[in-house]
Amino acid sequence: MNKFKLYFLDLPRFFKLIIYLAVDSFLCFLTVWLAFYLRLGDLTLLEKSIIFPSFLSIIFAIPVFYFSGLYKTIFRYSGWDAMLTVSKSIIIYGFLFSIFITLISFRDVPRTIGIIQPLLLFFSVGGSRALIRYWIGDLYRKRFKKSNLPRAAIYGAGNAGRELISALENNNEFVVSCFLDDDEDKQGRVLAGKKIYSPGALEYLVNNKNISFLLLALPRINYSQRIKIIKNVSKFNLSVRTLPNLAEIAKGNTSSNLMELEIDELLGREKVDPDKYLLQKNIKDKIVMVTGAGGSIGSQLCREIIRIKPNKLLLLDSNEFSLYKIVNELTGLIQIETFEIVPLLCSIQDKDNINSIFKTWKPNTVYHAAAYKHVPIVEHNLSEGLKNNVFGTINLAQASLKTEVDNFVFISTDKAVRPTNVMGASKRLGELCLQALYADQKRKKTKISMVRFGNVLDSSGSVIPKFRKQIKEKGPITLTHPDICRYFMTIQEAAELVIQAGAMSDGGDVFLLDMGNPVKIYDLAVNMINFSGLQLRDKNNPNGDIEILITGLRPGEKLYEELLIEDNSLSTKHPKIFKAQDDFINWDQLKFEIQSLEKYITKNDVKNIFPILKKLVVGYTPPKEIVDWIFNENIKQDI
Repeated sequence: MNKFKLYFLDLPRFFKLIIYLAVDSFLCFLTVWLAFYLRLGDLTLLEKSIIFPSFLSIIFAIPVFYFSGLYKTIFRYSGWDAMLTVSKSIIIYGFLFSIFITLISFRDVPRTIGIIQPLLLFFSVGGSRALIRYWIGDLYRKRFKKSNLPRAAIYGAGNAGRELISALENNNEFVVSCFLDDDEDKQGRVLAGKKIYSPGALEYLVNNKNISFLLLALPRINYSQRIKIIKNVSKFNLSVRTLPNLAEIAKGNTSSNLMELEIDELLGREKVDPDKYLLQKNIKDKIVMVTGAGGSIGSQLCREIIRIKPNKLLLLDSNEFSLYKIVNELTGLIQIETFEIVPLLCSIQDKDNINSIFKTWKPNTVYHAAAYKHVPIVEHNLSEGLKNNVFGTINLAQASLKTEVDNFVFISTDKAVRPTNVMGASKRLGELCLQALYADQKRKKTKISMVRFGNVLDSSGSVIPKFRKQIKEKGPITLTHPDICRYFMTIQEAAELVIQAGAMSDGGDVFLLDMGNPVKIYDLAVNMINFSGLQLRDKNNPNGDIEILITGLRPGEKLYEELLIEDNSLSTKHPKIFKAQDDFINWDQLKFEIQSLEKYITKNDVKNIFPILKKLVVGYTPPKEIVDWIFNENIKQDI
């Protein structure tokens, strides 16, 4: 039955009109015959007295119905809209028909036929429309609704493409119009009723077939091929969605689960497969601790670590909800509990509790990711930022030395190089303290290393989630400066490289991760707009969808970030990991400055904090204007 309905809907409009005219002509004849029956009480045979008024009814009804739009509203309207159109048509028709029948006398035709027949025709025509709508209306409405949806093309006419178009049959976001495929043998053929085009025809499809979505059904291609395809389609301003790769599908993400493009795919950053030996060296069958385990980097480190199967995984965080979330997630990822996950609610500033935790659990490897890293917030809360990022780090390092932890890996940042903000200065000072503490060891039992890298895509402090939210809300996108540049890498790649770098440590090393080329944030925002199927609104395109609003640099914010203090670095056996050669201060000299800094932090004496930071951190220049909230408020109250 559904096939017959679809066949009827797919008939050309001309043939549908002929069917409608035939049905209404039959109803005109039927209602005249019924009117005679109701008036005379006899089943009158097909005589001249019936044929003439029937012919007259058709002559009046069909033109009136046509010009009143009744044949354009078979499915388009429902309920009162349809009945109103029928009513208007029948009123006009009834007036004309009754004049001829009642005012002009016809032999053997009762004048009351001119009143009875239009009433019968009203109910029969209205009933026929209702019956048609009941029979086929839902199918029509779905098709009519889909006809107004955006058009999409599926890139990939293989099994994944076939499964995808089947899965999208009832979606209400877009309609699949065609396929694209690089295989010349497939081009020109038809798959699931849709023609397969060459990717070179995409410009024609966008301009002439109104294609606005591109769905990548290519789970088997490698990363380089994927990046190449994305770059080729980037100029067409399409909203691009993609299927998960084979690894994701194996985890249960089905082929119908379309996702937005990952930002690393927009950046075109090449990946390097990790060294399995380096990944396992400090983790496999060991007791591993991750500080800041509920944060962006810390949680990703945890995900990577549980795959390597440690003996125990200690999750340390001061945020209860973040700790709960990561414990809950990791528990779900473990299919067979072969090791223990231990959540530890503690601030790294709590020296006594930290010492107790290390004494109790005796970790072999520590990944220290806990930090305050949001530049403006730390700038406005200077003392707390230093207490956490410097003294919290010292607490962890000293606890590690006391309990003879094998490896201590500190997560640093490119903002530590010639910093213009307190956050960067605090991370560099943390590096200096760790280098000094390592050098001060007599037996060098604990290897301490630092890993310095730039922005991580989709981390809690990244601009990417903010841009996504602003694009979803149709903007504007806010950007501090049109020329601001940053290094980017994926959070998974960063976590893998941190683990591998720590495994290569000889002690006291500052590792640098290859971040590729710096990315202009303005260009990144434009790419994100384009791949959402929207257009940038600026002076060259005032009718675009989203504008980029420049808000001005925030306190302590740099236009460009660096990874090296000195212009030299050493290569390692990993192509994405390098080693810096930075000078450091011995602990005997440094500890007195640290004690002075602690004293001023306790008093929130910002004016005396800045000279110490400037003295210890190469390239750091204190700001001309102090923006610390507590310090400034105290000054106001003193005045």
